[in-house]
Amino acid sequence: MTNDEILAQFGPRESMEYDVVVVGGGPAGLATAIRLKQLAAEKGKEVSVVVLEKGSEPGAHILSGAVLDPQSLTELFPDWKAMGAPLNQPVTGEAMLFLSEATGYRTPNMFLPQCSQNHGNYIISLGALTRWLATQAESLGVEIFPGFAAAEVLYNEVGHVTGVATGNMGVEKSGEPGANFQLGMELLGKYTIFAEGSRGHLGKQVIARYKLDEGCDPQSYAIGIKELWEVDPARHEPGLVLHTAGWPMDDKTYGGSFLYHMEGNKIAMGFITGLNYQNPYLSPFEEFQRWKTHPNIRWYLENSKGEVTAKRIAYGARAITAGGLLSLPKTVFPGGALVGCDAGFLNVSRIKGTHAAIKSGMLAAEAAFEAVTAGRAQDELSAYPESFEASWLYTELNKSRNFKAWFKYGLRVGTLMNGFEQFSLNGAMPWTIRRSKPDHEYLKPASECQPIDYPKPDGKLTFDRLSSVFISSAAHEENQPAHLTLKDASVPVKINLAKYAGPEARYCPAGVYEFVKNTDNTDRLQINAANCVHCKTCDIKDPTQNIVWVTPEGGGGPNYSIM
Repeated sequence: MTNDEILAQFGPRESMEYDVVVVGGGPAGLATAIRLKQLAAEKGKEVSVVVLEKGSEPGAHILSGAVLDPQSLTELFPDWKAMGAPLNQPVTGEAMLFLSEATGYRTPNMFLPQCSQNHGNYIISLGALTRWLATQAESLGVEIFPGFAAAEVLYNEVGHVTGVATGNMGVEKSGEPGANFQLGMELLGKYTIFAEGSRGHLGKQVIARYKLDEGCDPQSYAIGIKELWEVDPARHEPGLVLHTAGWPMDDKTYGGSFLYHMEGNKIAMGFITGLNYQNPYLSPFEEFQRWKTHPNIRWYLENSKGEVTAKRIAYGARAITAGGLLSLPKTVFPGGALVGCDAGFLNVSRIKGTHAAIKSGMLAAEAAFEAVTAGRAQDELSAYPESFEASWLYTELNKSRNFKAWFKYGLRVGTLMNGFEQFSLNGAMPWTIRRSKPDHEYLKPASECQPIDYPKPDGKLTFDRLSSVFISSAAHEENQPAHLTLKDASVPVKINLAKYAGPEARYCPAGVYEFVKNTDNTDRLQINAANCVHCKTCDIKDPTQNIVWVTPEGGGGPNYSIM
């Protein structure tokens, strides 16, 4: 049954009304809710706010390195230290390495541009910070509904956003309501703030409906894959921030890595691959595994005898919105706004987005509070983009506007030009570099590319996808319809496999997509939706844009509680 048919039989849905509905319980969404309640308390007003979070709890689906610039958190909570915010490991040192296959060259710190410096920042678990923000939000009176996935945008008769509806629960694989069926609920608001993170399912729809990205560069993305390791104290340097570029990527492929020494003898290790890569044989997951074998990296995971003694304790992957200011869409529309990575506020030159997410949420909240208390509803919050353009965040993003675009000329040229622009000019380049193609259009036919022979995992330092998914704690209700949908079921074999050698089997970091043989020796694409870690890479990189990621039942997916 279609959703319309289900509504016709079981509807209407129950509804709840709020002043502001926030979709997404990450840093951007929670900062929006917190700032609204702070302003209400300061001005003696009543403003009702609800936050919908599709994860089983706030922080369950959040993933980042992460090194936090505390500037916006300090604006939100000036006394965050006394309040117990989980910022426990200040950055104590940093290094930038350029790797060849066997060696590494360290850039002297005196030549690191300001965007690459991290003094005053903290190495954190973003999951822990998100849970802490959720606690603060609830203490201020924000209602948080974890395990409820916003699945549909609601509009009024003139096309303005009026809220969202949560997904139906208990629908079986056949699409028919099961024994435990429960109709979704409508959350109606004077304004709806979308804070779903990178490539938000509903945010994408809103951008398309209102043509918010008209005149912008196509959005650019990367996939970040992360592992958390517990290491020998002798190989642990608390507070060290290490980034690398170069091997195993070739000169034409954008990418890099991070290695952050957290508290408690833990190291967060991650690998970033730009999703504008060209070779369909490339696998971001295998590139990450191969990177760990480099002598300068594996040293942290071994003992003096060269034996791997560290223990991998968590795994995850997430798309990163990396286009920057030139790809930032219009952030407001009739009835709501986009904040955080749903819009694309990440500063890719700094490899940081949490501070920007929090700041954008605060700015949107201030505009929404002004509108609600003035008796307005479902119009454009024009004060939000205006205040952004007057803020330190705009100045910061403007300095790095060319960062990603320079790499279309290759790693060497991109590194040199960014070094010149950021170190010598402090981001004040007199011209702007534009991009014209979305990431999925960069993939070349397999016939024009060289296959990549990746080594088999050893189970100690390098691993396969399925063992990795296991420690991501990913889980979905098995009997629900697949949330990874195809516009045309024939396309994966007829086009993707025939022309591009089936790239979905390689770009997915969770083993969701698998080409298998039928009994008559023909090929078909098998979708193992239960493995999905909600990274959204397939929705972005599919060369035919045939895969559409939709929300599964609320509460499903990974659980990044310690990440």
